[in-house]
Amino acid sequence: MRITAAVLYDVNKPYSIETVALDPPRRGEVLVKIRAAGVCRSDLHFQKGEATIALPAVLGHEGSGIVESVGEGVTMVKSGDRVILSFVPNCGHCHSCESGHPHLCDEHGRTTGKLFDSTSRLHTPSGQDCAHMGKVACFAEYAVVPEQGCIRAPAGLDFPQMALIGCSVTTGVGAAVFNARVQPGDSVAVIGCGGVGLNVLQGARLAGATTIVAVDVKEAALAFAKTFGATHTVNARTEDAVARVQALTGGGAHYAFEAYGSGATSKMAVDMLRKRGTAVIVGIAPLGDAAAIEPVSVTRMEKTIRGCYYGSAHPRQDMPRIADWVGRGLVDVTGLITRRYPLADINRAYEDIETDAVGRGVLVLD
Repeated sequence: MRITAAVLYDVNKPYSIETVALDPPRRGEVLVKIRAAGVCRSDLHFQKGEATIALPAVLGHEGSGIVESVGEGVTMVKSGDRVILSFVPNCGHCHSCESGHPHLCDEHGRTTGKLFDSTSRLHTPSGQDCAHMGKVACFAEYAVVPEQGCIRAPAGLDFPQMALIGCSVTTGVGAAVFNARVQPGDSVAVIGCGGVGLNVLQGARLAGATTIVAVDVKEAALAFAKTFGATHTVNARTEDAVARVQALTGGGAHYAFEAYGSGATSKMAVDMLRKRGTAVIVGIAPLGDAAAIEPVSVTRMEKTIRGCYYGSAHPRQDMPRIADWVGRGLVDVTGLITRRYPLADINRAYEDIETDAVGRGVLVLD
């Protein structure tokens, strides 16, 4: 079939909106009509060359839609189902999957940019294969995805809400709830108040943290963070963020979440901790970036540094849980969405992400 998609042909270039060919789903695959796609900074990393993917590519990993048809052997979803798309569909049989970490699926990693059979369903007008980001590629009218990447959603959620659960909500809330396992009464610092950081704040609030400090360099972002759980804010451009967080938390935070993506902010997270505190590195730093962490302070204060990918979530189990929290008003997704665009305006959407705009942008497709 012929569909409209945003194709990235080269780094540091705009997306090209054009008609591409999409093959039908094969065994174990699903054709989804895309209804919403998040404007996430992770896609920007690929566009700027800070992360790598085979080009040309159809990016977009934070999506939702309606199942149009299914391939042979599909049992998890059926035509007409409303689905959240997971960008880490898991094979179910590799070491990571069998050891209880499906979000780190080895087979998914081995076939990056392709579907599980190591081939593409997307082709440019000239016949080139297009990479599928995260086996989702939702910057398009339709997508062919593995059935494992389709998570059925309750009727009460709209498609933009569902799309954000597909990445930033699960990544942020999961970092606090599933990875760090923040406890009632804990103190938390969150560095970076973009889409993921705002959801770490929400996760910390949900878990019962009492002191939740938002750290950013933009006053507008800090003001916005107060509506998502921050009890205090620190402007790292005008204040000594480490000293301020230590003062607010009585000697250092129990947990410091790095949600920006850099070596400098990763070091900041470690420095903000109290004795036996834990730094959780959530943001995706550019390739080659490094953090100048002083090992002796980690040793003498018994600090812990943890990585957290996709909120350490089990998507098939945890996304429905998060959807339930959203439905019950415990997690606010609608309030996160401050900008909506048609697919044709994707380049403007990514220009806006680099401005002082707060909250999240979403591409909305009919």
